[in-house]
Amino acid sequence: MHGCAQTQMRSATSTVLGPSSRASLAAGHAGLMTVPPDADRSPHLARLPPPVDPLGPLAAVVRQPGVTDVVVNAPGAVWCDRGLGLERVNMAFADAAAVRELAVRLASAGGRRLDDASPLVDARLPDGTRLHAALPPIADECALISLRTVRRTPFSIADLVTAGMVHVGLAPLLEGLVRERASVLISGSTGAGKTTLLASLLSLVHDSERIVVIEEGGEVSPTHPHVVRLVERRANVDGAGEIGLARLVREALRMRPDRIVLGECRGAEVRDVLTALNTGHRGGMSTIHANSALDVPARLTALGSLAGMGAESVSLHASAAFDCVVHVERGVAGRRVVQLGVLDADPGLEVVAGVTVRDGDKLERGPAWTRLAELAGLTWREIAGDLAKAEVGQGALGGAVVNDATA
Repeated sequence: MHGCAQTQMRSATSTVLGPSSRASLAAGHAGLMTVPPDADRSPHLARLPPPVDPLGPLAAVVRQPGVTDVVVNAPGAVWCDRGLGLERVNMAFADAAAVRELAVRLASAGGRRLDDASPLVDARLPDGTRLHAALPPIADECALISLRTVRRTPFSIADLVTAGMVHVGLAPLLEGLVRERASVLISGSTGAGKTTLLASLLSLVHDSERIVVIEEGGEVSPTHPHVVRLVERRANVDGAGEIGLARLVREALRMRPDRIVLGECRGAEVRDVLTALNTGHRGGMSTIHANSALDVPARLTALGSLAGMGAESVSLHASAAFDCVVHVERGVAGRRVVQLGVLDADPGLEVVAGVTVRDGDKLERGPAWTRLAELAGLTWREIAGDLAKAEVGQGALGGAVVNDATA
């Protein structure tokens, strides 16, 4: 009886999905063609429509050279940032429904859900572009889209000097900090260039060293032959399967790292980073959001409290984990490294200025200059000599003056 039923089922399947029926079904799909088995398939494949770009009409804007951010506020309000602040883009969507449709499609391309039940999304697109989107009623009247591009080929320090982000006199200091395996914390606001500088510094690491990068998403892409990346995994719709940054930092310790890099300190994982950098893993790096270098201790203390660490514990661990703080700012003139300082825990955690860029092109030595120079394996005479050489033939830098804040 059972065998008879199987025979009847096979017979029915053969009838419904026989050769002619399958060919008819395939031919019925829009945009598809039936190709004889013995035919040359390349001409037919060439006729297939190209895959749809998930960025849709924003693709042309996002992929323009120099564009770092693209935001959509309304159907007729599209803006981009080329490094000098937001500027209006001459394009418009048909209506708010078109903006919403694109936001949903972008979220889907990043493997995330965006609908009325889940109106906020933070995702990474296949090309690395970071997406944030919000739907009404969270967003007023129209869906909001924010895109942050990722530069796959990092700038060299020389590139950053040419672009004006790094003062020519700071270049040997930054290079020395990497060479001497100082642990560096890069601070700044959103979009100030923290990740850009981080990738450039990591590109200076010797090829024989293994770099383990822990990130929320794949943003840090240094030019280096031995970089391995751990990316956090968020919980699924059932709230299961999450693997956070704190665990990934602990896992990185078992991967024979020469340098441990956390893309951004933003939560309780700061405890694990401070612990890792206090276990002999010198030369680590990370970034942190802060208004200024002087505000970094307060940010570290606040993040440490999320992990149950007291202020004194954060102070002792942070001063031993990080040697130097490099602060970057974004202003009307673009993104710039404006200060290098040293973390000190006596009597309380603070950042003591080592060198500061004043009035755009003047270097001012601070109280921690001697310690900063030691960390970079340099002397002020060597830096002044490099500065003088670099200024030859560069009239724009001819006004660079070295001052002493303690004089």
